[in-house]
Amino acid sequence: MTSSSPANEQLLVRTFGTLLLAAAIVNIIVGGGIFALPGRLAATLGPAAPYAFGLGALLMIPVVLCFAAAGSRATVTGGPYSYGREAFGPFAGFGFGALTWLSNVTGCAGVAAAVVDQAARVWPIFADTLGRSLLLIGLFTLFAGLNLRGVQLGARAIGVLAAIKLTPLVLLVLLGIWFIDPAQLSVPQWPEWKHWGQAMVLVLFAYAGMESALVPTGEVKDPGRTVPRAALIAILFVIALYVGLQVTAQGMLGAALAGDKAPLASTAGALWAPGFTLLLIGAGISMLGYLQGNILGNSRLLYALGRDGLLPAALGRVHPRTRVPHIGVIVHAGVALALALSGDFATLALVSGGSVGLLYLLVCLAAWRLQRVDSRTHETPMHLPGGPLIPLIGVAAMGVILASLTAQEWIAIGVALAISAVIYWASAPRR
Repeated sequence: MTSSSPANEQLLVRTFGTLLLAAAIVNIIVGGGIFALPGRLAATLGPAAPYAFGLGALLMIPVVLCFAAAGSRATVTGGPYSYGREAFGPFAGFGFGALTWLSNVTGCAGVAAAVVDQAARVWPIFADTLGRSLLLIGLFTLFAGLNLRGVQLGARAIGVLAAIKLTPLVLLVLLGIWFIDPAQLSVPQWPEWKHWGQAMVLVLFAYAGMESALVPTGEVKDPGRTVPRAALIAILFVIALYVGLQVTAQGMLGAALAGDKAPLASTAGALWAPGFTLLLIGAGISMLGYLQGNILGNSRLLYALGRDGLLPAALGRVHPRTRVPHIGVIVHAGVALALALSGDFATLALVSGGSVGLLYLLVCLAAWRLQRVDSRTHETPMHLPGGPLIPLIGVAAMGVILASLTAQEWIAIGVALAISAVIYWASAPRR
């Protein structure tokens, strides 16, 4: 079954090749979470924390394969929204889109809040309400402005920020691994299941981001081949980096790691005194790169929903000069700013992690459906071996993680989806 592309999709510029798209995926995944989570994981799991990223990797691999397969078949702008629409119809597609946007707008807000927390460690003025607010407004104004200038400038910014932020993290692992105390990594008593469940939601937040990076598929060169290759390159790199960072931090800091709000900076400081400040700077750059990629990707999601009549038509407009969905950029950045001003990293990360877990489960089902009916917009899409086997493994993996969500987190997700459903039905006359 061959799908057609929307007419105004041709207004977008295909800029992303395999390496640049892989960099965009890594840039969003390696955002603010990894700079804050090692301390949270150590507080939850103790010395067993390094195993959390390894377990999370095993759970994520089938999901990534499903993303790669679905992304090679539904190659128009929209990411998971496009997968859901092609597989199950417009209403299901809108649900996929709503979950994608909810997980990423809360993630964007959470990382922005974490940027301010990191900055306040060096400049206490940003710990005050006024200073915090002004810094957040400045950050969102900066990155909305970069995205409004054009996708090529935004893509180059992603590549540069990804290279800058990854260098100190890779060096920390390569150098710090030689100073690990093996005794700090021994696990005298394994944590209870409830602690593992809480930890895996946070790990899922740390691994999340692919769904955002793959939204602007309409700006990817040869997406049927590029999307699968870039997705697999990116996730394998991220898995190795995350496991290495948690092992290094745990092995060097031991019990002091638990609860540390700047754990990687503290690890670098233990290795070399000026390293603390350098890693704080690196953390800031990493989070800024995430914000840039998040706004770029999710403004395209709002564009796709507006383009198809599921949200106000203004969101589906593309600026005639810059070829950017400018209204989507402004709306996404504005909502994320409002959430960042009113929330904190931990709360926003949990809501984002829960939303993305449910989204990943649905994407696995969509990948199976798209392959079963042979839906494609590319001549040679990626084929998952074993029929429904890999999607079912992904569904089971996400189901295990979702079982640990609290009632409060489910309520927050449910309310957001209910509001989305009302918006969908209210837009019926336009469709």
